[in-house]
Amino acid sequence: MTKILEGVVVSAKTEQTVVVRVERKYRHPVYAKIVKRHKKYLAHNPSLKLIEGDLVKIKEVRPISKNKHYLVVGKK
Repeated sequence: MTKILEGVVVSAKTEQTVVVRVERKYRHPVYAKIVKRHKKYLAHNPSLKLIEGDLVKIKEVRPISKNKHYLVVGKK
């Protein structure tokens, strides 16, 4: 099963690669408070013209490079 995540483009400076920040919320097990965590993913972007701040969907694929394991599916 492939993961599909939604996030915000943080950097689009490199060619065919964007950095996407994915934020998730979960309930803390002890304090029962909602906590936000984020992680940055490198995603392959062959054709879309993306700029910082765009909301995108990324999909898990086979490794494209050392750190790139996601593909930009579309803009939201």
